[in-house]
Amino acid sequence: METVKGPDSMEQKLESLVDQFQLPLLRLCFAYLHDEELAKDAVQDTFIRVYRHLPEFQNASSEQTWIFRIAINVCKDMKKTPWFRHVDQSVTLDMLPEPIAANNDNERELTVQIMQLPPKLREVALLCWFQGMTYESAAETLGISFQAVGSRLNRARKKLREYLEGSETDVIER
Repeated sequence: METVKGPDSMEQKLESLVDQFQLPLLRLCFAYLHDEELAKDAVQDTFIRVYRHLPEFQNASSEQTWIFRIAINVCKDMKKTPWFRHVDQSVTLDMLPEPIAANNDNERELTVQIMQLPPKLREVALLCWFQGMTYESAAETLGISFQAVGSRLNRARKKLREYLEGSETDVIER
């Protein structure tokens, strides 16, 4: 016997998804767009798209993977607009949303360097390191292979290591 869904069950489901994913999506969108207001707009647009396509969601992937994929697409679409070219793309420490902000100066600088990685490396770093996604979930979210996630994370680590080694040399030379 099937359960009959009430007229507002979709609204309740959306409310549940908003409660669960709003903050992680805001961090992800901020990392893509480097602007808090644009990130908020992207999150709102993401949930509008989620609501429109909720009846079509087949549970072939996790809700997290599905929603993060939508958010990434929204951010990519926003970056393609002519208006986006007029937004200041620089990231400063005080701009980082609180949950991403680190406890000490070294962690903060590392976070800023992660934000400066090329987009393909940054997106896997954000999903795996900041959102705690598994390689499999990140691969599904980004539409790439498991091996590509590992490869991108290795390249991200290498770039961060190069930066850290370079900054240590700068301190020693001073």
